[in-house]
Amino acid sequence: MIVTENDPNEILSIQRHLASEFGMKQLGDLKYFLGIEVARSKHGIFLSQRKYALDLLAETRMLGCKPIDTPIEKNHKNFHCDDATSADRGRYQRLVGKLIYA
Repeated sequence: MIVTENDPNEILSIQRHLASEFGMKQLGDLKYFLGIEVARSKHGIFLSQRKYALDLLAETRMLGCKPIDTPIEKNHKNFHCDDATSADRGRYQRLVGKLIYA
């Protein structure tokens, strides 16, 4: 569970109340949760999915790829190749799901 509040005394009060009802332990300041990095500064809290995106690129072996505005040439004509192996449908669906999450 993540508890946030501007008043540190209120956080302690909430934590004490929850600890009286449930088994809890304090893990310290939040740094990473559900693929989201959490960074604090004097200006506020900043959320980033940089690590999630880098892990996804590494998983798909695309970490060193160069970005491009248009990934396919304009007016490209699709064709069917009988010799081509079909793509792994499950892997494709997992990748799309991860991109949607991001």
